[in-house]
Amino acid sequence: MTVRTHVIDAPSTSGQVGTHYSPWLSGFIESVEYVKAGSNPYTDGVDFTITSDVTGENIWTDTNVNASETVRPRAATCSTAGVASLYAGSGTAVNDRIALGRDRVKIVLAQAGASKNGSFRITVSDE
Repeated sequence: MTVRTHVIDAPSTSGQVGTHYSPWLSGFIESVEYVKAGSNPYTDGVDFTITSDVTGENIWTDTNVNASETVRPRAATCSTAGVASLYAGSGTAVNDRIALGRDRVKIVLAQAGASKNGSFRITVSDE
């Protein structure tokens, strides 16, 4: 198994927003980490939406973030008939890693503060 980490520096604009992209990736998203900058960080309460650029699949959406945070996003699975896969008896969704195939991770910022800094670490595996 090969694991790669890509760091995306994501400064905000004077309009407190920003859109940033990872390089083209193929593999499973293992984790996404927001790293609050040591100097001139995003304003507390930053919002971000992280999706795959080509398919638009949601990877991580968070609001009012004040500190560095790491998530290991998973998506709900379904049968070949399109019916949600559930754990027997409990009705809880079965989740699995999110796969990218020659796609980019798109990061959209809001309420980041004017001309502020932050970064995101995207860890992807090929297994």
